[in-house]
Amino acid sequence: MTLATAVRSLTRDDLHTLLYWMRLTRAFDDRVRLLYNQGRIPGAAFSQRGHEAISVGSSFALGPDDVVAPMHRDLGAYLLRGMTPRRIMAQMMGRVTGVSRGRDVNTHGMGDLSLNIIGYVSPLPDSMPLAVGAALAFQYRGEARVALTYFGDGSSSEGGCHESLNLAAVWRAPVVFICENNQYAYSTPLSRQLTVENIADRAAGYGFPGIVVDGNDVLAVYEATQAAMARARRGDGPTLIECKTMRMLGHAYHDDGSYVPRDLLDEWSRRDPLLVYERQLRDLGALTDDELAALDRRIAAQVDDAVDFAEASPWPAGEDCLEGVYAL
Repeated sequence: MTLATAVRSLTRDDLHTLLYWMRLTRAFDDRVRLLYNQGRIPGAAFSQRGHEAISVGSSFALGPDDVVAPMHRDLGAYLLRGMTPRRIMAQMMGRVTGVSRGRDVNTHGMGDLSLNIIGYVSPLPDSMPLAVGAALAFQYRGEARVALTYFGDGSSSEGGCHESLNLAAVWRAPVVFICENNQYAYSTPLSRQLTVENIADRAAGYGFPGIVVDGNDVLAVYEATQAAMARARRGDGPTLIECKTMRMLGHAYHDDGSYVPRDLLDEWSRRDPLLVYERQLRDLGALTDDELAALDRRIAAQVDDAVDFAEASPWPAGEDCLEGVYAL
C-alpha cells in the first residue's frame, strides 16, 4: 500500500489505531522478555519482535464475525481481536485468570471462540486444517465469513500445510493463508528448507493466487489481506500471502539465536516494522512527537497494569488441573 493509497482508504484514526496495536505488541513483548529473564515467567516465551506488522496489519482487515487462528508470534492478532493485556499476561504467568486458566503458559492454549480466536498447539501447521474447516462451515451455512490463519516457512514443508492448501483450493473455501517467512525454522535457514524463491509461488500449483509482501510494512500487509478477504467473501476461494520478515531473536527466549549471522540481523534491524511505520506516518504529516509520547505513556500504563493484575492472581489449584481438559 502506498502512502497515497493509505490516505484514501484509512482515516487518521485508523492509522493511529494501527500504530497503537503495533507499539502495544512490542511493549508487551519487551516486558515479557524482561520478566522471563527475571524468572517471573514459567516455561518458555516467544519473541514477537519483527512480526508486529504482520499480525496487526492482517488482523486489522478482519470483519467482526470472521475467525482467526494465530500462532505463537501473532500477539498483535490476539490483542486486536479483544484479548486483553491482563488475560494474556496472566496466561504467560500460568495464573487462573489467564486464557487457559493456568493449564498452559505463553501463547499455547490461547483460544477463545467467543472472540472468534482458534487457539494453536505446538505441532505446526496444525492451525491450518482447523481454519479450512471453519471456512468450509461458513460456506456450508451460507455465511459471509472468512477464516484467516498463519504458518511459518518451516511449516510450509509439512504435509498438513499442503493438504490444507489443496483442500481449500478444491472447495474454494473462504480462507486466507498468511506465511510468516522469518528466514529460520528454529535453527534451520530458509536456504536449507526449499529451493523456490518465494513460498507464495507454490499457490499456483493449487490453482489460487500467491502474493509476496513486505512483512515489515503494516500498510502493505493490511492492503494485501483486505483484498484477499474480499476475494474470499465473494466466493472466489483462498489466497496465500507470504510476508517476508526476520525473526530478530531466537526461536524462544531460552534460545540465544547465535546461529543467525550478525550482519543479517543488522540489515533487518534497519527495517524494523515500528520504525518503518513511524516514518510513513511522519511523511504523511499524521504523527507528532507529542502524540507518540502520549501513546507510549498510555501503553506503558496498560502493560504495568497487566503485570500487577497477573502477579496478584492466584495459581491454579492442583485438584482442578483436569477440569476443562479434554485430551491427555
